[in-house]
Amino acid sequence: MTADSSIAAPGTDYAATASEAYRAALKVIESVEPRIAEATRQELADQRDSLKLIASENYASPAVLLTMGTWFSDKYAEGTIGHRFYAACQNVDTVEALAAEHARELFGAPYAYAQPHSGIDANLVAFWAILATRVEAPGLAELGAKHVNDLSEADWEALRAKLGNQRLLGMSLDTGGHLTHGFRPNISGKMFHQRSYGTDAQTGLIDYDAVRAAAKEFKPLILVAGYSAYPRRVNFAKMREIADEVGATLMVDMAHFAGLVAGKVFTGDEDPVPHAHVTTTTTHKSLRGPRGGLVLATEEYAPAVDKGCPMVLGGPLSHVMAAKAVALAEARQPAFRDYAQAVADNAQSLAEGFTSRGARLVTGGTDNHLVLLDVTSFGLTGRQAESALLDAGVVTNRNAIPADPNGAWYTSGIRFGTPALTTRGFGAAEFDKVAELVVEVLSNTQAEGTSKAKYATADGVAARVHAASSEMLAANPLYPGLTLS
Repeated sequence: MTADSSIAAPGTDYAATASEAYRAALKVIESVEPRIAEATRQELADQRDSLKLIASENYASPAVLLTMGTWFSDKYAEGTIGHRFYAACQNVDTVEALAAEHARELFGAPYAYAQPHSGIDANLVAFWAILATRVEAPGLAELGAKHVNDLSEADWEALRAKLGNQRLLGMSLDTGGHLTHGFRPNISGKMFHQRSYGTDAQTGLIDYDAVRAAAKEFKPLILVAGYSAYPRRVNFAKMREIADEVGATLMVDMAHFAGLVAGKVFTGDEDPVPHAHVTTTTTHKSLRGPRGGLVLATEEYAPAVDKGCPMVLGGPLSHVMAAKAVALAEARQPAFRDYAQAVADNAQSLAEGFTSRGARLVTGGTDNHLVLLDVTSFGLTGRQAESALLDAGVVTNRNAIPADPNGAWYTSGIRFGTPALTTRGFGAAEFDKVAELVVEVLSNTQAEGTSKAKYATADGVAARVHAASSEMLAANPLYPGLTLS
């Protein structure tokens, strides 16, 4: 599949074995609903022939993908290891224990919870675990000891009043934060009395003194660090100092850069796990696993996190937990560190490719896995740029930039990420070429009238760029040797 040989089982013809498995699976699917089998084949073909630059996407190994298609999908296992609300969960216990073990060892965390279905679920578990640990309200302590049906209405009334007044300070959406970091339309912005911190207006970087001042004035219960579109590293030691100064719990959402933490690209003050009380992540993105979430926590917060079901979650997806265990086992191999470093190095090459061609980047560059391009210099909105690039076979996503004049829907930026194409084997030269192709498309695209969505690209540009990208993709095939026919 990639230059990273750790995804292949030693001593086996990995591609041939995977090909046989997928051909057999598709034949079975085809016997019931052939249109699904055909859409599956087409999805692989489309992914093979597109420059995937979405920062939150990657390619999981065949081992991870195949793990999800098993009998674990049929099993209900509400509860936690050794304490389920359903019988005959001994194999699920094994799967969940292995996923948690690999997560603890990989990230050096005292405790890991593998049940969240997504990053948002992981954040909800974390929020409620922090509330359950920190807030003294009638009925709250009993949630772990007594069934929720045994709480009186008076208990719940006091509980709602107390929890509804708690404060959360997180990074604003337009400066790189996530919806779940307190964005008002999101449930995180409704659960809490919320306030946001941003970045310096000139540099685009986090101003830790400003964050400290905001925390001292606002006095949040939870300080959220981490990002989804901030192209720089974060000093989590400083964030923990700020949290401690105001008595806040530091929660870090590392969903985007977990692979760089696992691969030891981020260490010391830039590794969130030793500094945060609670750390959440997805298992896909730069970690290159299945779609899902994890929560890591200190011993203080572990008991409350462990009650994610029934507190927030329902039945865990046991087949996905199994795939998480496989992906985390892959990430513990030495080759994953080489991959993670290549992701960061390639982001530097992509950023330099843009700036050398006159494109404007938020913060002027990157030192993680993503690059945020300000497309207003091309006279375009993010939506127009995203669509024009897609026409040329370049898959990206539009993204807000600081103080974005076009808002969160049309936006003024495009976010690029290097994890997926690094998995395919792209290096510095290829990412410089990617920057060239992107600039070629955007330089030859114009907005139509006053519309923020309509655009026109000069004749022949999309086809020319698509052909050039296909040439690079052919030299770095996705799942090499895997055939479906």
